[in-house]
Amino acid sequence: MDYFNYKKGGLYAENVPLAEIADAVGTPFYCYSSATLERHYAVFSESLAPLDRLVCYAVKANSNIAVIKILAKLGAGADVVSEGEIRRALAAGVPAKKIVFSGVGKTAAEMGFALKTGIYQFNVESEPELFALNEVAESLGKKAPIAFRVNPDIDSGSHKKISTGRKEDKFGIAFADVQNIYDKAKKLKNIEVKGISTHIGSQIMDIAPFARAFAKIRELAEELKAHGTNIERIDLGGGLGIPYYGSDNPPSPRDYADVVKKVMHGLDCKFIFEPGRLIAGNSGILVSKLVYVKNSGGRIFYILDAGMNDLIRPSFYDAYHEIISVKKSTAKKQLVDIVGPVCETGDVFAIQREMPAMKPGDLVAFRSAGAYGATMSSTYNSRPLIPEILVQGGKFAVIRKKLTYDEILASEKIPGWLK
Repeated sequence: MDYFNYKKGGLYAENVPLAEIADAVGTPFYCYSSATLERHYAVFSESLAPLDRLVCYAVKANSNIAVIKILAKLGAGADVVSEGEIRRALAAGVPAKKIVFSGVGKTAAEMGFALKTGIYQFNVESEPELFALNEVAESLGKKAPIAFRVNPDIDSGSHKKISTGRKEDKFGIAFADVQNIYDKAKKLKNIEVKGISTHIGSQIMDIAPFARAFAKIRELAEELKAHGTNIERIDLGGGLGIPYYGSDNPPSPRDYADVVKKVMHGLDCKFIFEPGRLIAGNSGILVSKLVYVKNSGGRIFYILDAGMNDLIRPSFYDAYHEIISVKKSTAKKQLVDIVGPVCETGDVFAIQREMPAMKPGDLVAFRSAGAYGATMSSTYNSRPLIPEILVQGGKFAVIRKKLTYDEILASEKIPGWLK
């Protein structure tokens, strides 16, 4: 469920007409609904009751500090993968003791910053990382609380570029090596073993891979405890899918929670969850303007002012986004290719998509663009990063302004010997 609906002949974000926002800030722009973010977090967290739990929003899905702030006020922690994301979470009001640091390539500088900040947990992904973290912690006179991210060799069934729990993926500790690395960790003076972590992928549309992975983690937790290893926390990751197609029917948060409770019943641990797309995905849309209608080679092209640098998912993942007219239309439908202005053949959002007849200046909206949209955008083709807008009820605010060309150019410098 989201709060983007047609009223009075046009598409609204909660109680604000999108056409009004377009007039105020120009196009393209991202727009997020506070009510949708709040609802999705509440539904997910409440479905897991009465488990002892910490829901850490995956900041990489949508890292705008205003979005994180909304979730922090509801009690969310943060799952982060860089020092920059730690800083964003802190700036948004997430307590350090609710921050979990994941990622395969943490640097010594990032580890030091996280330790001095006092984060809740490092999800360690390799033996070299373990020893590097121990050295950094020793230099600071601190102990690093850790869980090892375990790779359960489970195929999530999602796109190969967002599957993370197979043995050939770069993430986590191979199952065969787990006991050995926990034994090594227990001997390190500046490492404090707290638990186990796992994460098998993103946009997962079937509950079965979760059930298989969780069963392996449950068995591992019991074995490690029996071996004298402290396992007081289990981080089960995120990955639950959302509907992009109208016919998509992913498991509900309740379905997911039922599997967690069934598999983990009786295990005396705190459980950590890292939802990202599930919370942010349907909370946001991308609004763009039709610049040209081009007829060529027997095809109709709708050329927009948004490009692959603004929303890369269709080009990068062959991902589907529903694209609708902002003005409610009764015009005859036709098959069109919807493309952007970027100088790449891959700058395509939809091929032979059924759309109403439209004219230059008309607005379209990309649904389900709240996750991995603005956060993956770039200035390719020297195109400025576009505005992000947050709506609450009948009001809206710019939460990231559009970059100016002067701001883009100011970050670069011609060396003196070239002048």
